[in-house]
Amino acid sequence: MAKEPATGKKPASASNKQVLKAIASSAEDIRRKILARKKPTMKLPVRSLANVRYQPERGFFEMKGRKKERTLTVNTVKTFAQTLRMVALSKDLVENDDIATKREAYYVSKNWAEARFTEQPESDTVMDDVEAFFGVNREQLGFIPEEKGGDVAGRLIVIDRDRDTGQALRIDCTRFGSGAYSIPISVEDLEFETDADFILVIETAGMFQRLVKHNYWKKANCVLVSMGGVPTRACRRFIRRLADFKKIPVYVFVDGDPYGITNIYRTLKVGSGNAAHLNEFFCVPQATFLGITPQDIVDYKLPTHPLKEVDIKRARDAIKNDPFIKHYRPWIKAMEQMLKMGVRAEQQALAKHGLNYVIEEYLPQKLRHPERFLP
Repeated sequence: MAKEPATGKKPASASNKQVLKAIASSAEDIRRKILARKKPTMKLPVRSLANVRYQPERGFFEMKGRKKERTLTVNTVKTFAQTLRMVALSKDLVENDDIATKREAYYVSKNWAEARFTEQPESDTVMDDVEAFFGVNREQLGFIPEEKGGDVAGRLIVIDRDRDTGQALRIDCTRFGSGAYSIPISVEDLEFETDADFILVIETAGMFQRLVKHNYWKKANCVLVSMGGVPTRACRRFIRRLADFKKIPVYVFVDGDPYGITNIYRTLKVGSGNAAHLNEFFCVPQATFLGITPQDIVDYKLPTHPLKEVDIKRARDAIKNDPFIKHYRPWIKAMEQMLKMGVRAEQQALAKHGLNYVIEEYLPQKLRHPERFLP
């Protein structure tokens, strides 16, 4: 059976003290209301695209300000209790400088009697609500994702610290042979050294491995980052900090389909509606879209797949409702072109012209004209 964290307290860091202070303040407010025989409430930001705005000068999705109120009533007692138990779990984690994965937090709830979660999506939603309520990222609350942050290869030295001694550790991303450096869960204290000209962010692990196999980073003098699908927040923060540090461009190479554009690329560049309270830190506004574009499908005569019903719906929704897509006419035209063509293409479709066509022809041709990349 999963257990709550140990009760032995450890000295809290300065950042942990801030979180603990916010937790104590909110708990005291709820306590006062209960003692005064008033219904305790928690005001949470509405996390959706309908409650965000996009301003290019800011570079990321921001909350408009709409909030939902969680009030303790007969009908909401379970959800309210679950929220408070999640806050209490966070308090224990922060006090003890410990962590719990989202999955572990779900299993810890099995000790919460009637407040336990039936399925993990319930637990994840409450965790996201707690994060939004305090206005900090969930890693600061002690909760970490299951998935790793991404992989890195190329012209970059990452300076980390030994957890026991505090001594600097210099990690050379050119010296992993056929492997790559894995982005850790927390990247805030990392430092960098690089003479790279740009960062190439890649959707699929397969394409990343091909570029690593042939040392593309050496030929192009760049840093390669594999997202492995929708990028984790650690991956996005790593790219953002590296790009800000060196003031170098970020080019994004994903599949040519509505998901690659509106979920993977858009999330990396401006964030999401669900995490709009934190997008300022977990997005890469300087990113631009290298490909695969709908026009690439035509220009490079790529093999395609028909758009699925979900693809069509996603593209139409983006044109109509996505603040980022709506802001840029070139993106509206690209999505309309894809809908008119009725097809999508994967990065690997370039292999039609040869396994290394992407290295020898496609990327060199595209990189000669970054001013033509979609915003």
